[in-house]
Amino acid sequence: PFPGELLDLARFSAVTVVLVLHAGTSSLRMAASFTLTSRSYGKDAVRLLRVQRDGSVHHIAELSVNMEISLRSERDYRYGDNSDVVPTDTTKNTIYALSKIHGVKDVETFGLILCKHYIATYPQVVSAKAHLEQAPWQRITSTGGPHSHAFVLIPECIRFAEVSLQRGGVPAVFGGLRDLRVLKTTQSGFEGFNKDKWTTLPEATDRCFSTNVFVKYAFSRTEGVNFDAAWLAVKNAVLDNFAGPPDRGLYSSSVQKTMYDACVMSLRRIPELCNVAMEMPNIHYFPVDLAKLKMSNHNELFQPSDEPRGSIKVAVSPSRSKL
Repeated sequence: PFPGELLDLARFSAVTVVLVLHAGTSSLRMAASFTLTSRSYGKDAVRLLRVQRDGSVHHIAELSVNMEISLRSERDYRYGDNSDVVPTDTTKNTIYALSKIHGVKDVETFGLILCKHYIATYPQVVSAKAHLEQAPWQRITSTGGPHSHAFVLIPECIRFAEVSLQRGGVPAVFGGLRDLRVLKTTQSGFEGFNKDKWTTLPEATDRCFSTNVFVKYAFSRTEGVNFDAAWLAVKNAVLDNFAGPPDRGLYSSSVQKTMYDACVMSLRRIPELCNVAMEMPNIHYFPVDLAKLKMSNHNELFQPSDEPRGSIKVAVSPSRSKL
């Protein structure tokens, strides 16, 4: 009340209730005017080691799994109604249970098992997606041959797979590798590039070529595919086009050309692939200037540098013939 005005408690209370109700109605209207443009949830970094025992010979697969699902209803987000929510702790247990039941033949197959389980088991789930990475364990081999149950971690690169499945759809399966670090000390150059007033880069006909390869490839089908053989063929296509024959190598006129040739070779070697995407950031090795030390440097001493770096990407698919 204003000064000198008597407080009418009944009138004040009534006005307050009306204001509160009006504010609440406005909030509901405002909430109803928003759209959930994306929504999903799951469990990340579920790690497991699956041991398959064939008598005295053991086979292992160590995985890190990210599992993500989307529900038909939005009420868990809008109203806090959790009746359709599959707890992420259940997802963790599901990954463990399915690896026990089915084993881990390869990361692509296990990803398919996970996604199909969620679509088949929970009618409220409309999509499922799995990202799996496999630790690069290799069986120890000595003069006595391959060891039956001992392994060594050789981090040549990390193999991964991504599998997604929409209700009523067909699975989308991708394989790939990351962190494949390669270096060659000759048979690489970069010439004939565009030059303008800001260009200071000299042309090179003999330089170090190093990169950290990322490859992701898509399968056109999933039935009857040897996913292990496909992964090995893609990795070898990258190495073959990067290095060339062991006695003479293979000249690379640009990172782009090497990438394209590796993608094309992968597609030709594996007919089940419909797309290969690749990234090769430059890891530079600059010749050290030894002139101030009164020494020469004939491509013998280099300074590594990965920042700033060039970032080169490509994706290649088979061309479709025109009807």
